Amino acid sequence: MTDSAIRTPAAVSPDEFRTLMSGFPTGVSVVTATDPEGAPRGMTCSSVCSVSLDPPVLLVCLRYESPTLDAVLRSGAFAVNLLHAGARESAELFASGNPHRFKLVPWECDKEAAGPHLVADAHTVTDCEVVLTQRMGDHVTVYGEARRVIRRAEPWPLLYGLRQFHAWPPRPED
Repeated sequence: MTDSAIRTPAAVSPDEFRTLMSGFPTGVSVVTATDPEGAPRGMTCSSVCSVSLDPPVLLVCLRYESPTLDAVLRSGAFAVNLLHAGARESAELFASGNPHRFKLVPWECDKEAAGPHLVADAHTVTDCEVVLTQRMGDHVTVYGEARRVIRRAEPWPLLYGLRQFHAWPPRPED
């Protein structure tokens, strides 16, 4: 690939790009944080990636101007709730924008938590401290150093691909 090919303006529409990325199945999480007033914030996020083992750093991509991103940036911390195969309803709830989402699911936030832990829906939760942010278009990449990992259940993850949720490994009813 030449340097000029890298710098050519994108001719791909948002719908075409969405279709492209839907063919790349990924795990589903809910990223949570607490705003300065103590209110819980959270959003479904499939853009999670490990970055480094030493130090243990991951990244999440959050929509610019979302209340969750604002809480993450203002608190300097966030939790990543990796959803288990039975948590599809919560994934949809936290993607919906419903302002009462935290009244509809069980959660806890102890004094060491970086954000609410979805106790019934997450197989594993990690609490992270923000170490770097980078805005790109309509999202912000937030790098977080993992400070604590809590395993709550067997990790039968919920996946999202082709614009559908599925369990992995597939369950008979999927």
